[in-house]
Amino acid sequence: QGSHLSHGIEGGREYGLFEKQLTLLEEAEGGFDQFTRSYKSYGVQRMPDNSLVFKEWAPAAEALFLTGDFNGWDNFSHPYSKKDFGKWELHIPPKEDKTPAVAHNSKLKVSRPGERLYRISPWAKYVTRHEKSVIYDWVHWDPPQPYVHKHPRPQKPRSLRIYESHVGIASPEGKVASYSNFTHNVLPRIKDLGYNCIQLMAIMEHAYYASFGYQVTSFFAASSRYGTPEELKELIDVAHSLGIIVLLDVVHSHASKNTEDGLNRFDGSDSCFFHSGPRGEHSLWDSRLFNYSGWEVLRFLLSNLRWWMEEYRFDGFRFDGVTSMLYHHHGIGSGFSGDYTEYFGLHVDEDSLVYLMLANHILHTLYQDCITIAEDVSGMPTLCRPVQEGGLGFDYRLAMAIPDKWIQILKEFKDEDWNMGNIVYTMTNRRYGEKCIAYAESHDQALVGDKTLAFWLMDKDMYTNMSALIPMNSVIDRGIQLHKMIRLLTHGLGGEGYLNFMGNEFGHPEWLDFPRVGNNESYHYARRQFNLVDLDHLRYRQLYAFDRDMNRTEDKYGWLAAPPAYISAKHEGDKVIVFERANVIFIFNFHATNSYSNYRVAVGPPGKYKIKLDSDEIQYGGHGRLDHNTEFFTEPMEFNNLPNSILVKQRCK
Repeated sequence: QGSHLSHGIEGGREYGLFEKQLTLLEEAEGGFDQFTRSYKSYGVQRMPDNSLVFKEWAPAAEALFLTGDFNGWDNFSHPYSKKDFGKWELHIPPKEDKTPAVAHNSKLKVSRPGERLYRISPWAKYVTRHEKSVIYDWVHWDPPQPYVHKHPRPQKPRSLRIYESHVGIASPEGKVASYSNFTHNVLPRIKDLGYNCIQLMAIMEHAYYASFGYQVTSFFAASSRYGTPEELKELIDVAHSLGIIVLLDVVHSHASKNTEDGLNRFDGSDSCFFHSGPRGEHSLWDSRLFNYSGWEVLRFLLSNLRWWMEEYRFDGFRFDGVTSMLYHHHGIGSGFSGDYTEYFGLHVDEDSLVYLMLANHILHTLYQDCITIAEDVSGMPTLCRPVQEGGLGFDYRLAMAIPDKWIQILKEFKDEDWNMGNIVYTMTNRRYGEKCIAYAESHDQALVGDKTLAFWLMDKDMYTNMSALIPMNSVIDRGIQLHKMIRLLTHGLGGEGYLNFMGNEFGHPEWLDFPRVGNNESYHYARRQFNLVDLDHLRYRQLYAFDRDMNRTEDKYGWLAAPPAYISAKHEGDKVIVFERANVIFIFNFHATNSYSNYRVAVGPPGKYKIKLDSDEIQYGGHGRLDHNTEFFTEPMEFNNLPNSILVKQRCK
């Protein structure tokens, strides 16, 4: 509570700025609703009489022209008219047969006199690229039979179990996979695994595939490399029919520097959507930084959020790069220890803070079940407290220290030297009242140059010794057992939600490497080998089965939605961790060689306990040493500060 009160005092200025901006939005022409739904008027709109209206914002431009297939690429036949406040407008009447002058799927460009660059409208809803071209084209998307959503949004889940996905790599084939492939082949797997949420990466159009979707060029366009907008709508609709919500990995922290197919220098200046000078450049990402105090920038970004919610029916967002937004230094060269001076002061970017407060307030006001997640490594206090408290209004933050911790200990220590207390501290080191999404490994760890948990644990043995038809060697045996325990410990103790990057649920054997010059444009590693799970004789299937049953067990008992766990044991000698959450007792034995019989465990509620999930089961690649018919009765014997305890006897089958 102290941290909340502190931010209420220190953050009073930001809340005042937020209230002022919100009032201005409510008083804007057309009101709050129209301002935040500007995608309905900017770009290109078809009117009831089939005339087309094109609107742009380019305050530094001296003239704008529209050219394309519709006028034989005549550069100067269709000039925009200049309006107030840097706005431009072009009205094109319908053809004689009353059909629109610009046909569905025809190409368009915006041009300025004296410039060789043809530009794409910042509000373009669909852009494509010819196979041999490096530049994207603006395509007028106005299908005669647009996709109609059939299924309502599922209710917001109490326990959030997220399957982080990239559509393009979601196939064993060495190519860019499609929305349709994801709908028909991947969604059933996600449902079977027990995840109730999908987080889609790399959907906002990006010219460079290997950027993982984080160098966005067209903010309103769903990436055409996977298929059409209608196919993405179908993907989301089918996910909803399965009871799965879908979040968009939204990138509002920066934008690609591309000029011909990006936002950069759209009106000829370096400050159209961005700060001019050094403040508008991200030195590490080589990208442009938005001017969040700009009226038209707010219109663009807030409308962008509503576009994805309403046109595609996403259920919320994971905001990328929040740390970069929060501070003028963008987190570059800054270590965050948790001291309050790191979070409050002149180095905090108030414009960005106010934008995030506005975005969260608008989303949660308009869409009751909307979920927002912040990717912030700094630990900004009250990031996940309501705006009314002076917080930023996110529902969850990513617990980014957890995957870093697992990688650190796997790199630096033999597993017999792991420190139980240090692991537990990292799992539980989060601000009370601010929800976290825990995850054991991030998508960055799957990239070439790093290793996934499975690779750190088993390395080259994964290529030769994953057959279930032969006895496990010591490397595979220990690796498989630790892989399951790491995931379950993270799931049970690390947060109020859980995230898995696609493929990691079965210990994907290879890294990710997108096609690039350095690998001869190969797609060999830009894929996920789901086919390995379908082979009965490989142990990947066993890791998959454990992930599935871990999620299904959580769905039954709901520990993610429960208050934080009570940790009753973190024994360094025994290498044992015991905690209780949602009336479920979690017992982990990380010892490399020791098993324990008659091991006393502290318990809160008295009664009878039974084994509900056992990582040692044969179907999970274990050794099947426990008898699941055993019943464990509590004794009124105080132990480790809890009123009851049970004696856990490893009664073998």
